[in-house]
Amino acid sequence: MDSQFDIAIVGAGMAGASLAAALGGRARVLLVEAEGQPGYHATGRSAAFWTESYGGPGVQPLTAASGPVLRGLGVLTPRGALTIGRAGQEGEVAAFAARYAAIGVEVELLDRDGIAARIPALRPGWTSGALEPSTCDIDVAALHQHYLAQAQRSGAQLRCRAALASASRTASGWTLALADGREVSAGVLVDAAGAWADPVARLAGVAALGITPYRRTIAQVSLAEPVPAALPLVLDVAGTFYFKPESGRLWLSPHDETPTTPCDAAPEEIDVALAIDRLEQVVDWRAARVEHRWAGLRSFAPDRLPVYGFAPQDGAFFWFAGQGGFGIQTAPAAADLAARLLLGEGPGAVDPAPYAPGRFI
Repeated sequence: MDSQFDIAIVGAGMAGASLAAALGGRARVLLVEAEGQPGYHATGRSAAFWTESYGGPGVQPLTAASGPVLRGLGVLTPRGALTIGRAGQEGEVAAFAARYAAIGVEVELLDRDGIAARIPALRPGWTSGALEPSTCDIDVAALHQHYLAQAQRSGAQLRCRAALASASRTASGWTLALADGREVSAGVLVDAAGAWADPVARLAGVAALGITPYRRTIAQVSLAEPVPAALPLVLDVAGTFYFKPESGRLWLSPHDETPTTPCDAAPEEIDVALAIDRLEQVVDWRAARVEHRWAGLRSFAPDRLPVYGFAPQDGAFFWFAGQGGFGIQTAPAAADLAARLLLGEGPGAVDPAPYAPGRFI
């Protein structure tokens, strides 16, 4: 195996894999992954949807630019999303719809009858909704495998069980010691380590940005009655739950965000119970059995926008982190943006300025 690379990417989840693929053989690329398989953490635990309002208006340009690519790859399936509100929250739902309509997202306001037509057995008290018909499910595994395969076809090398052990700055870049006992050199070190982004930066002697991991819980439940196949992704305008159908079951989350240290996240029973309780406040459905439960880590910078670009303190260290819960749905545009910056190319579909790490100085 080679020991000299132009770019070493720490993390082979969706972020690292998509970036390696976007570089497309125009640089010698090494992907290093701490786990035995890529995508073990956040990538493999995603709720798997593409919706333009998710992540807020600052993320929407990345989501919108990624949509055509994801459709072209055949990894999107139409679903629709419905953000609902209780009596008294009509103004909040209307403001939500107006905020996204103003930036070009297709949103339709619905009254009680409109949301009840799309959510069977809707309980009283839910009176308004904002429908995003463009929302789709994402085949996350297929997308991740596509990027890994594309990266390897273009010459990128992947090493698993090879966590970054140390990073020493040199005149030409970096000398990197890996947990598999190997030492490599690279001109640029890319931090695509997800929840471990700040620890990787510290290891390289670069100032951390305050990227914080938050635990998010999802449970897969079977219902006493069949799950409606046409049910949209249903979200609460107050941000306290979401649920969606998946292979005849229901995936639901209490929309929790519990700060944590980087780890192999596990669900807490109280969060699973909370998700079921919130579901039963929305619909007259009975959760017959919890079949599976899991948790993943969503990592945010202090302003909740991703961080893409060279560290102001070191032009050989590149941030590709802080993707929160929207890293899957923005992967194509984010990878294109980052590859252009790394290769010194002109701007693409999305302005990189809002995501530059220099905003924290």
